[in-house]
Amino acid sequence: MFDLGRSILASAERSPEALAIVDGDLRLTYAQWLERIRRLVGAFDRLALRPGDRIATALQNNWEMATIHWACQLAGIAVVPLNWRVKPDELDYCLPDAEVRALFYQEVSADAVRTSAAARALSRIAVGDPVEAGDRRFADLLDGDPAAAQPRATAEHVSLFLYTSGTTGKPKGVPRRHRTERAAAVAHVAQNCYRRGERTLGVMPLYHTMGVRSLLAMALVDGCFVCLPRFDTDRALDLIAAERLSCLYLVPTLYHDLLADPKFAGTDVSSVRKLGFAGASMTDGLLKRLDAAFRPELFVNHYGSSEIYTFTIDQNAPAKPGSAGKAALNQRIRIVRLGSFDPGERAAIGEEGQIAADLSGDEAFEGYWKRPDADAKALHAGWYFTGDIGFLDGDGDLFVTGRVDDMIITGGENVSPVEIESVLSLLDGVLEVAVAGLPDERWGQRVVAFVKRARGVEANDLDDHCRTSGLANFKRPREYVFLDEIPKSPVGKILRRKLQAGECALESGPAEHSPTEHSQTLS
Repeated sequence: MFDLGRSILASAERSPEALAIVDGDLRLTYAQWLERIRRLVGAFDRLALRPGDRIATALQNNWEMATIHWACQLAGIAVVPLNWRVKPDELDYCLPDAEVRALFYQEVSADAVRTSAAARALSRIAVGDPVEAGDRRFADLLDGDPAAAQPRATAEHVSLFLYTSGTTGKPKGVPRRHRTERAAAVAHVAQNCYRRGERTLGVMPLYHTMGVRSLLAMALVDGCFVCLPRFDTDRALDLIAAERLSCLYLVPTLYHDLLADPKFAGTDVSSVRKLGFAGASMTDGLLKRLDAAFRPELFVNHYGSSEIYTFTIDQNAPAKPGSAGKAALNQRIRIVRLGSFDPGERAAIGEEGQIAADLSGDEAFEGYWKRPDADAKALHAGWYFTGDIGFLDGDGDLFVTGRVDDMIITGGENVSPVEIESVLSLLDGVLEVAVAGLPDERWGQRVVAFVKRARGVEANDLDDHCRTSGLANFKRPREYVFLDEIPKSPVGKILRRKLQAGECALESGPAEHSPTEHSQTLS
């Protein structure tokens, strides 16, 4: 099987003059980009980095970050991409945990690097101005001789070392080999029906599995990766039109923001023929608005994780809103009865259970890095227990209804936040919505909807909509809280724990609104 070093060589050999990467005014063909990649591999040699070593990055999505990723694949070095918003204590945990030997950073992460003891103990390379006199400049690394165009990794070398978000406790390291990374990239190409020369927006962070997949997939089809260092709707719309992007792969939040921008109506998005989303469920309302706005040839709901890139795929998401489709090319899934970790104890059709995926799949990891406790929780009898809840319908399609930890138990009944969010999203004037369970003396938990709304939408409108939607009465929210913004992670996942803890700003609203209007309780 090809390693990823051979993959980038193959792309440059097939299409040396094809446009490979765009970052602002910088435009590189595959031949030009490979030259820079090889120069960086030569710099790795001068830094005494060897196959099997690990380097870390705290960078935005720029050409330097993408070049580092590919240079590591050619050199047989594993890349440990960290959030560019990383905090000093996160560096102090992750860098020694992953046994990193060098750190690449830029201005946005410089303060954390400056105050991290673990970072100060490493070789540091700055994209831009260094924080300390002894740090090297990335630009200087490219002045030396290029290494030979010879891959140094095998399919068994570790390619990537992702850290999970760590919403509870310390983040978990997820080592992924070249063979699993390449299998995931090939599957991404196939499942999104990418053709040679596709052009995508490179905005999903390269410390996240979605961003890495976009980068690798574009190279496999000799396509173009158009960098957007951080999401900005105005700039994103400009790039879609100017670069004639053909495919988008984003989290639902970013799609929502694109449609909400007044500039969208006047932007030529006709080049975009393929939409894909992952990272979170998409509400029925947003699905319909996107389908109408883009009229794509393909609209893919991709459900997966850092540990196993793909669980299921639905290539016509608007046809069955909420469905995550069927098991992907490299996967088998099961719905296991809640409370059981025996993959043989399957839930019945329509019955909610925990979603499990076969660890024998080509895209699967082999366990967490130095975390036997996490392995013991998630890995059972050759299956990965995702922590997600879902059910299979009569057609065998998967519906993901929430996280085990997010399930609301009210009056002894299980309530999925995702179902209620999808219902509320269909009401005109609901811009965004998140549902969570808050403590209640009588019911254990009460269902609360947190809503970002347009002018004129009130709690009674939302309640009337739920009553006439067919939603079971016990699932109906008993309280509506109006917010300016729904709290989310850097990659767009709703942070329900912040809603439950009250760590969110109430809607500022016009002056005539009283504070009580921002949180309305219904019977």
